[in-house]
Amino acid sequence: MNVEEAVKARYSEGSRAVEAELCCPVSYDPALLALLPAEILEKDYGCGDPSRHVRPGDVVLDLGSGAGKICYMAAQLTGPSGRVIGVDMNDDMLALARRYQDEMAARLGGERVRFVKGRLQDLALDLEALERHLAEQPVRNLAELDGLEDWKTGMRRKQPLIAAASIDLVISNCVLNLVAEADRVRMLEEIHRVLRPGGRVAISDIVADEPVPEHLKADPRLWSGCISGAFTEQGFLKAFREAGFLAVRLESWSEQPWQVIEGIEFRSVTLTAVKGDGGSCIDRGHAVIYRGPYAEVRDDEGHVFPRGERMAVCERTCRLLTAGSYGDDFIGIQPAQPGEGVPWCAPPGTRRPASETKGAAHTGCGKDGCEPGCC
Repeated sequence: MNVEEAVKARYSEGSRAVEAELCCPVSYDPALLALLPAEILEKDYGCGDPSRHVRPGDVVLDLGSGAGKICYMAAQLTGPSGRVIGVDMNDDMLALARRYQDEMAARLGGERVRFVKGRLQDLALDLEALERHLAEQPVRNLAELDGLEDWKTGMRRKQPLIAAASIDLVISNCVLNLVAEADRVRMLEEIHRVLRPGGRVAISDIVADEPVPEHLKADPRLWSGCISGAFTEQGFLKAFREAGFLAVRLESWSEQPWQVIEGIEFRSVTLTAVKGDGGSCIDRGHAVIYRGPYAEVRDDEGHVFPRGERMAVCERTCRLLTAGSYGDDFIGIQPAQPGEGVPWCAPPGTRRPASETKGAAHTGCGKDGCEPGCC
């Protein structure tokens, strides 16, 4: 079975007529939907609402943007200082989304959304540029095939569809499970590549409570219907962690399965995670205190935080733990007299004596950033 062709065919059908089997019931903000054309609402398919993770000013990348519903919702949330890029490989869905660009730009008060053609596992290659190149220089022999590969390599480097470290938030709505299993490691590497340091992901998708057997994977209708390609519950989290993401979390979890096939429960979840800021581990005397309620927790880098203890951390780890996903759970202690700093990463369980932090500012900042004076 050619996964990509099966998915293209199914979603082309969905661009022409409503395919009820392609989506789960999802509650979206009615105020955001009110601005959208009826055709987009009818022919956009998903299983969650990653748009609620959009912040004002964000540059957002929507993977598998389809008819553009989530893109146009996100554009209302980014405000005039943000922008949204939708990427899809299906010509019919791209045509549907683009059909309303002028109308939506007028409603939004400016052009904030664009749609591009690409594969999720190769976000650097502009497929429309590739098609134009092939029309002008068709491949007829091995030498020309080698030339095409050189051209593609050059385009990825010089004119990438999505540049490295250019995106604040990557979102997706029931699309990652449509990508062939052999391409998923590269897909996650691409998501990591395009995010800025500290960038975030919010991915709504379908997961299975057991591995999907091969005979179901071989069914193109089930694959294109977001069933056969479902990650396992554990595999979904593991894939993002192995790709280098931190703070990987199941932000939402459907109470009831969307479908049950051969005893396997398929349900909608939304995963969130962050890309590290890429900074070095420098010790300047920072510490954090885990608030509780658990006796202790361990982060993705192996640090252990017993409840209520002043734990030694490098400046980078302090910054990560006192903002964003971890911010509600940790108190940051900045050094009273910060020094030059030395390269160092605290071994698990390293405490910071109170004598080293006397007079330091204790910050309870959380949510989405640090207060003045925080680490």
